[in-house]
Amino acid sequence: MTLGMISIAVLASDPITGEGAAWSLCRYPGLKVLPQEEHRDADVVLLLTAEVTEETMVLMEAVAARAANPAMSMVLVTGRIGEAQLVRAVAFGLRGVMWRQDSTFDNVVDAVRAVAEGAALLPAPVQGQLVDHIRRVQRDVLRPLGLTTSGLEAREVDVLRLLADGLDTTEVAQKLNYSERTIKNIVSVMMNRLGLRNRTHAVAFALRSGTL
Repeated sequence: MTLGMISIAVLASDPITGEGAAWSLCRYPGLKVLPQEEHRDADVVLLLTAEVTEETMVLMEAVAARAANPAMSMVLVTGRIGEAQLVRAVAFGLRGVMWRQDSTFDNVVDAVRAVAEGAALLPAPVQGQLVDHIRRVQRDVLRPLGLTTSGLEAREVDVLRLLADGLDTTEVAQKLNYSERTIKNIVSVMMNRLGLRNRTHAVAFALRSGTL
């Protein structure tokens, strides 16, 4: 984005709908509508489809792979999206979902502008789908393996929390009833696995990921 201008590309399952939407969006100030073939340069890609299909998912994956802008986001206007599709789409850069039957060009433009500024706009049922998915992943996948959403093991989190409080290796070992050698091994394995430089870097990683 340059000087508040948002570049947007419109991709639609129906070419006529896509062309009409692109023409209508041209009248809004602050938007630069790109030709479809230049979608890789867009700040926001607007996807229009009556229903999300596997073809839609393949398109979203391709758009994400080709994006020249690492911050490129997507806004999807559709009649329906399943939970599994939603989770995949978020990984491809989806930040906004709007129901086709409720959408006007004015609120689509509002969504595009918000997403371009880093917001996420999702209908309440879609938010619920994401929350339910995260909870299931934590309960059924991560917790049985002793992992957290950050990729840290539960005991690694315990060690990092104490290191962040200023305790040294001996004090951490006493608090957790481990040997000093075990604590050193936990820290070493964690840093190697995550590519962390030192304990300070490890604590910073845990803080950024929201683990601490």
